[in-house]
This record gives sequence, structure tokens and C-alpha cells, in this order.
Amino acid sequence: MKKIYLLILFTATLIPAAAGAKVVDSLIFDARGSFNQEIHEGTYTPRFRAEHLNFNIAGSIAPNVSYRVRQRLHIWGDAENPFKATDYLCLYWDVNQKLRLYAGKSAALIGGYEYYTPSIDVYFYSRFCSGLDQAYVFGVNMDWYFMESQAMMLQVGNSPLSNGFKKELAYNIAWDGQFAKWWKTMWSVNFIEDSKGGMMNYLALGNHFVFGDVAVDVDFFNRAGMGQKRPLFTDYSIIGKLIWSIRNWNICGKFGYETNALDNVDADGKAYDRVIVPGAKSIYGGCGIEYFPLKNNRLRLHAIYFTDSGNKIHNVQIGLTFRFRVI
Repeated sequence: MKKIYLLILFTATLIPAAAGAKVVDSLIFDARGSFNQEIHEGTYTPRFRAEHLNFNIAGSIAPNVSYRVRQRLHIWGDAENPFKATDYLCLYWDVNQKLRLYAGKSAALIGGYEYYTPSIDVYFYSRFCSGLDQAYVFGVNMDWYFMESQAMMLQVGNSPLSNGFKKELAYNIAWDGQFAKWWKTMWSVNFIEDSKGGMMNYLALGNHFVFGDVAVDVDFFNRAGMGQKRPLFTDYSIIGKLIWSIRNWNICGKFGYETNALDNVDADGKAYDRVIVPGAKSIYGGCGIEYFPLKNNRLRLHAIYFTDSGNKIHNVQIGLTFRFRVI
């Protein structure tokens, strides 16, 4: 609790500066809670849950120099990873209209739209995205906007396959592009060191399609360890999401398939992939509705159902999300 009080005190000291020096451009708290009903092997477990409480702040400290902070107030850091609760702690320098450099903590540069969606807007994740040791890492980044709606992004940072500030690193390159007005992309190639001394390669192909009031995301993740005999289509995830917007309502559906072949092990019998282990195979999915009574994203009600063939848990959830804009 002391950390929360210190954070609020720090925020209070910034607000006066915001009025004169434009230090703070936005200050937002957002939260999500739900009543979740879980059914597992005939056992019914109802519970109220507080799932998210986030502190978001962004601003400028000099011309072309800005910052962003997103802190989760519902979880805490620990000795191994003191910044575990921090998603973004980043300083940006816009060198010119085509080049941006930044350093600090941000999302590991792995393509795919499920991965990059803010967690407060995701009701259930794939095993791959939820199984990484850390989805947000400290590092250095470069974004090069070489054409309109086209950007190449580079990142060298801590590995998402090791927790905290270990020696393992990740080397990532991504393309944030657009083939047409109705087709956007977030593709990446990643070389990621793991805590066992190995190297994983990811090929992530995220695709976002918009057809009028219907938005569809299709993500494909291919994973392979260095030395793996069959590097393609033996360890992968396919994720699809659909949102149909009708006035104040969203009708949503999301489904995924994840698998890893049993023989994806090294000469010693150790798995190349520790996130989706060899022999794993699961189908997951769900559907639901969202309602925005204020006709904006500051208040959202949701009712959803989701399940996973791996854990065989059925969830029925009713919840509320709100965003409180201070500045």
C-alpha cells in the first residue's frame, strides 16, 4: 500500500507542473472487475474478482521528447523482477518525421494483435502469450517510418523467456504495415535467448482486417528452437478474433489452436519450447457481448463465455471496465 500512496503523491506533484509546463498531457486510471462463474469437472465456483487497476501517464518534457508510463497497481514487483508491475516506462525521441528512438520498458517486439492489445481489453489469452516469463522488457528501440503507413521497428532488450534482469537478450525486427485500407499488419521475426542457454526463433504474422462494422484479427505464431529438425508448422499457434460493432454494442468471438509436436526436443530430450511444451495440443475460444452506455470507451459492460480444451474449465463472466481521466 505504501507504493500506491507514493505513486499518488508523485502524481499530485506533477499536476501543477502540467498546467504551466505541459509536463503531463494525459493522466488516466482504468480498472476492470467481474463476477466469474467457473465450472470444472462438475464443480461450480462463483467469485467476484478485481482484475485490473492501471495508472497511465504520458507527456512531453522537451520538443520532440516524450514519455509514457503504465503501472499496474493490482500486482507487485519482487526481488527478481522489481519492475514486474510496470508495463511501460519509456522515453521517446522523435529525431524527425521518419525516425523515432526510444529506451526503457515497453512491449517485447513480437508481432500479432492479441499480443499488442492492452491486457485490460483481453478477457482470455492464448497459452503462448500468457506463458511468456515477461511480456514487457527493458531495451532500446528504433522505429523507421520509411513510407506512409509503413514502419520497420528494431529492438534489442531483455528476453521474454527469462524473468527480470538476466543475461538473456532478445533481438527483434518487426514490420508495422498496411496492404490496403482494410488490411493492416504487425509481423515480426524474433531471436530470443532462453534461461536454459538455448535460442528460440519466432515468426509472428498478425493481420487486422476491417470490413465496415466488422473487424477481424488473424494471428499466426511459428516457434522453433535452433537445431530443431522441423522448424515450420510443428510448433505454432493460430488465433482468430471477430468484433461486430452495432451502435453501442460489440458482438465478439475469439478462437485459437495451439500445438507442439512431441519430437521437438534436443539430443538430451529437453524441449526447445518451454512455453508450449512438446506434445501439447489445445483448442480454446469464447464469445460475448460488450455494451458502451456512454457511447465511448470510458465505461464498458461485458458478458462472455470462454473455455479451453487443455484445462477443461468453462467460464461465464459478467464484468465492468471504466476509465477515469484526470487530465
